[in-house]
Amino acid sequence: MTDTPEKPDYRNTVFLPKTDFPMKAGLAQKEPAILERWARIGLYDRLRKERAGRERFILHDGPPYANGDIHMGHAMNKVLKDVIVRSQSLMGKDAPYVPGWDCHGLPIEWKVEEAYRAKKLNKDEVDPVQFRAECRAYADKWVGTQREQFQRLGVMGDWANPYLTMTYDAEAVIAGELLKFAESGQLYRGSKPVMWSPVEKTALAEAEVEYEDITSTQIDVAFEIVEAPNAPELVGAYAVIWTTTPWTIPVNQALAYGPDVDYVVLFVEAGIGSYGPNGDRPPLAVGRTILIASELVASFSSRTGTSKVEEKWRGKGSDLAGAIARHPMHERGGFFARPRPFLPGDFVTTDAGTGLVHMAPDHGEDDFTLCKAHGIDPVFAVEPGGFYRADWAWMGGQGSVIAPKLNAPEGPICTDLREAGALLSAGEFRHSYPHSWRSKAKVIFRCTPQWFIGMDRPLDQSAQGERSLRSTALTAIDDTRWVPERSKNRILSMVEGRPDWVISRQRAWGVPIALYVNRKTGNYLRDPAVNARILDAFRQGGADAWFTADHQALLGPGHDAADYEVVNDILDVWFDSGSTHAFVVEARYGEGVRASLYLEGSDQHRGWFQSSLLESCGTRGRAPYDAVLTHGFALDGHGRKMSKSLGNVVDPLKVMGESGADILRMWVASTDYFDDVRIGKEVLAGTTDAYRKLRNTFRYLLGALDGFTDAERLGVNEMPELERYMLHLLAELDTELRDAANGFEFNRYIRAITDFANNDLSAFFFDIRKDSLYCDAPSSQTRRAYRTVLDTLFHALVRWASPILCFTAEEVWQTRFPDDEGSVHLLEWPEIGDWTDEALDEKWSSLRDLRKIATLAIEPFRRDKTLGSSLEAEVSIALPAVSGDVLGGVDFAELFITATARIEQSADDGEHVAIRRTTRHKCGRCWRHLPEVGQDGDLCQRCDEVVNG
Repeated sequence: MTDTPEKPDYRNTVFLPKTDFPMKAGLAQKEPAILERWARIGLYDRLRKERAGRERFILHDGPPYANGDIHMGHAMNKVLKDVIVRSQSLMGKDAPYVPGWDCHGLPIEWKVEEAYRAKKLNKDEVDPVQFRAECRAYADKWVGTQREQFQRLGVMGDWANPYLTMTYDAEAVIAGELLKFAESGQLYRGSKPVMWSPVEKTALAEAEVEYEDITSTQIDVAFEIVEAPNAPELVGAYAVIWTTTPWTIPVNQALAYGPDVDYVVLFVEAGIGSYGPNGDRPPLAVGRTILIASELVASFSSRTGTSKVEEKWRGKGSDLAGAIARHPMHERGGFFARPRPFLPGDFVTTDAGTGLVHMAPDHGEDDFTLCKAHGIDPVFAVEPGGFYRADWAWMGGQGSVIAPKLNAPEGPICTDLREAGALLSAGEFRHSYPHSWRSKAKVIFRCTPQWFIGMDRPLDQSAQGERSLRSTALTAIDDTRWVPERSKNRILSMVEGRPDWVISRQRAWGVPIALYVNRKTGNYLRDPAVNARILDAFRQGGADAWFTADHQALLGPGHDAADYEVVNDILDVWFDSGSTHAFVVEARYGEGVRASLYLEGSDQHRGWFQSSLLESCGTRGRAPYDAVLTHGFALDGHGRKMSKSLGNVVDPLKVMGESGADILRMWVASTDYFDDVRIGKEVLAGTTDAYRKLRNTFRYLLGALDGFTDAERLGVNEMPELERYMLHLLAELDTELRDAANGFEFNRYIRAITDFANNDLSAFFFDIRKDSLYCDAPSSQTRRAYRTVLDTLFHALVRWASPILCFTAEEVWQTRFPDDEGSVHLLEWPEIGDWTDEALDEKWSSLRDLRKIATLAIEPFRRDKTLGSSLEAEVSIALPAVSGDVLGGVDFAELFITATARIEQSADDGEHVAIRRTTRHKCGRCWRHLPEVGQDGDLCQRCDEVVNG
């Protein structure tokens, strides 16, 4: 029997892509080594030298608190900053990045206090300098930890010289910025209700407060009217107020009415329901008259159980002018025996309650303002810890005012009001209530002496100018670029309506309000020479110098220390961070220099964005930034806020340890980060898949370019249409990416790159040209043109991807250029030629549509195994209209990757596609079915020439 001769094996003659770049990324293992290389070559410092003298782009880093491992919000924020900085550097700008930390304030102090509490020690008994030293050490520890974690994310910056608000120089500048407000007269001390944390015993800024739903006790309380000069028939009636803070009744001083509100007096004929602990009804239930707003009678009746009433009087709120009521506890005498006047309040509405509002100027902003205007001052009945003063005639020395038991329907306040015949209802009310974001405890409005920066005072009182801090800030908002644009409205409304800025805190860790107050006049000292000595002491010894100072030496010979009170309140930490532009941007880049961009989460419209705006407007008359970008929050995969209690926290450190930082970076860039974003296993799986496809594109480029040299390069005019069309698409992508980068729209940016790589390259260009790459002779013009374009694509894509996939881009670059001692991050935006060709684009868009028609028609034949591959298909497409401009010079078999392909005019107006299996034989090398192949396994003419010369 004769042996069948083996067919020749031509695999060694095919030019398959060759690269050491692995498909499996192994980012978690590779990225630390890349970080070490960047440190070894001094990447950041080299970049500064190479970009020196270029247009500068300064992204000023909003300082996170140095108090714990980073979380996903940190990761999202820092990655987005890094992507922007790297993209601006890529575009040729000098884009430094100085990371920073907020080291003062309650978050850090609270952690140190927790350690004291665990040891059953009282922090107030510790020497303040010692306590401050412990706070400083705690902050320093976490600065070091977070620094490593941020670097692991790939964030490139001046990590050797970050800024810290607790350095001596920084503390001196912060104090100096405060003294600028003092010298211009914008600073004052006054008593106003401020957000107060009874647990932390300090005032809080709005940015330190979060809101949670709670269930409070709502009560209706009756105040007997004893005088009514404009409506005598009201005397003996009871004005009814509604409140959800029963604890404020012991400090009530007045009642407010709406001048234009309609009121009625009702005679109660049938009872007000049962709400005593034993089901008893208040004595006022039947046979008395009550005053409330007419619009609220129905809701009042429903709330109180009133079943039958008779109207006795109707009038306007203005009729209540001059009326006097008495407090339900008037029999206790003293403060409670004083008259409670009716005052007109434009804030009184009929949205809820009774249309009458009880006024406690100690515990409400509207209350304070209205009472102050009528000569009624706060009484400071509630102490810093939230307890009534021991000498207060009602509730003195009892539990904390925020304690539920104190305010409960069965609690002491409601019990006493019930016994006095003044409690008409007591029930539950669900509503949103402010809490300290650190201790999570409820906060209260509490009137205390505090230091304020006036929003409506002249910027320079000595000049008595018309410009105020508010008007200057509003103008600055208009002059700033807000991204997204809608975020402008948010900060605009906040600044328009915000109260004066309370900048004092009753804490220990921070920059002190370094002022001397004259004991006789109450005015603070404004002496430039004294201020200079204070700041010099701060520069030498930090803010601690204030607590150990020889104050007579600081005051100098012109002032007697005995005449002055030393202020020991601490500055609001938002003032610290709001001053960072002074000791970071201006100190490093020159006086008057502004940041190009501030970038933080949406909560910073009431935080850092606003404090920085107000600080700079108050001292420099302008914003400290040219543009502000706001991003949303990172939520779990179901759109819920992450919390340890829910067990839905996605830890960025764990993600990096398992999948690598580039996956996180790609996720950040891919999200619509102007709104809240989601992250979870499914989301990260999708990101990983998108990353893998892009990595495949780089792997193909590296392999296909193996051995490519400039000698192989062709000019654009020597290239086939397909290559020129791809360069056209590359030029369009260049424009798209520049626009997206300048608009800080990196979800659009990365989507444009991945769509181009997947749709235009992998599924189209690479697919068509793989035959030429594998099988053409090295001298083939088509192959040379293809590899020339691949080289252009490589240099463009690796640069464009580098701001986002900073590690992978470096790996790609070093794989192709292993002897390069530089970095992809030292490169600039690729030079893209004037390759736009609209006519070519129109033609090839039509050809791609034809290719889709052919591909879709072939697919069913491949599924049912009629065809093994598209190379076995003969395609005929008949169209209603066929343009010669589209068909000219096109090899449709090459375009469709089929054996044959024919495009013709259809006999009717329909579109017809015919597919059949070819009878041609397959070339043993390129596998194409061509007429010159005698039998399967023989070579086609091209392959024969390549193999046999």
